[in-house]
Amino acid sequence: MKKYLVATIGFLAFIYLLNPTAGFFEFIPDNVPFLGNLDEAGASFLLLSALAYFGYDLRDVFGGWRKKKKI
Repeated sequence: MKKYLVATIGFLAFIYLLNPTAGFFEFIPDNVPFLGNLDEAGASFLLLSALAYFGYDLRDVFGGWRKKKKI
């Protein structure tokens, strides 16, 4: 059941980032200063987290999120 929930959240975040409504439906309008892109940032975080759950960890692309273990 948990896999389906994570997959659904990831899919909804992906659809939200595609912006099929051309900006007519947004949680926070983009023209609000300093806050306008927080909903896209949250959707990106949810999508990257869902992908990491299924083994596709793309968070390393952005660098420095986790401390690397030294051998």
